[in-house]
Amino acid sequence: MPPELMLAHLVAFRTVVGRPNGALIDFVRDYLIENGVPFSVIAGPEGDRFNLFASIGPVGVPGYILSGHVDVVPAGEPDWKADPFTLREEAGRLIGRGACDMKGFVAAVLSAVPDLARRELAAPIHIALSYDEEAGCLGVPHLIKRLPTLCAAPLGCIVGEPTGLVPVLRHKGKATIRVSAEGISGHSSRPDLGCNAIHRLIPVLTAARAQSAALESGAQDAHFAPPWSTLQVGTVSGGQAVNILPAAAEAMIEARAIAGVDPQGLLGPVVAAAGEGVTVEVQSAYPALSLDETSPLAVLAAELSENAPLSAVSFGTEAGLFQAAGVPSVVCGPGDIARAHKPEEYLTVDELHAARAMVLRLGDRLGAV
Repeated sequence: MPPELMLAHLVAFRTVVGRPNGALIDFVRDYLIENGVPFSVIAGPEGDRFNLFASIGPVGVPGYILSGHVDVVPAGEPDWKADPFTLREEAGRLIGRGACDMKGFVAAVLSAVPDLARRELAAPIHIALSYDEEAGCLGVPHLIKRLPTLCAAPLGCIVGEPTGLVPVLRHKGKATIRVSAEGISGHSSRPDLGCNAIHRLIPVLTAARAQSAALESGAQDAHFAPPWSTLQVGTVSGGQAVNILPAAAEAMIEARAIAGVDPQGLLGPVVAAAGEGVTVEVQSAYPALSLDETSPLAVLAAELSENAPLSAVSFGTEAGLFQAAGVPSVVCGPGDIARAHKPEEYLTVDELHAARAMVLRLGDRLGAV
């Protein structure tokens, strides 16, 4: 199947983050069956979302994972010129939600399956598809937990987030918490008869601001910009009117950690500041990625992509989770992250074919001798 057609199929599935993805997984499953490729479907606890892991070649031999997520962000912006879930081509651009982030990489990999399946590979190429990455890599941990039962310990993992096919060796880890405060509503003229939920949030917000400032003089890694771990309050909500005591309030707070620093640990002072009537829930967390320039995977990724590695990026991926599970990982996929999460998101035809060529070069490297 040409990669453009594969991408059109994938974009047509409205696999918005947090929603079911079974129809897309069924499509991939049938395609793999047609090409004689064994696979496992790994359900998440939600019951309506699934990961998929497939292997081409001998699973008892260490090989390489090609990892991508099949969920996309919502496409409700008014600036789309056509249905965002119908792929269209204009002047060499393949436009549609997820075309760049990151169904383009998945399409490149899947379109190469028939060619790879015909080869006698000495080591396997594994395909890992996950769900709800856009919510903080929620799906892939269930797949990673199953890895020891699915294949020999992999030599490495290539995560195909859009990097312009430039191998990326590092990214920060991230943790996000939701802080909820409960109060008692009432007239603002009698605050003594109620309880202001927003006021209950203030110690948490104050602690977040203090921790953010403290991190600037903490551990640093010059590969990143800024070189320190960061913490910020992303949203605050609550209240109905200025003359009503708010009965509920909420804040979303995130920490981004350099390699070697636990992102959840950075939120410790914030969590400790939560007093009476305030609850804290971890929404998502994944560790940083750090791969040395001299590692075999870094060298291989440079050869396959035909691009020199980049030391670090600011966005995060599931690569840190694979690394934490003992699988060396690198981020390298087609497209530009600056096009993601925007109306008229696109991947060029040339970028799509370059990604497919990279996958086939990996097949060449793993071919039987």
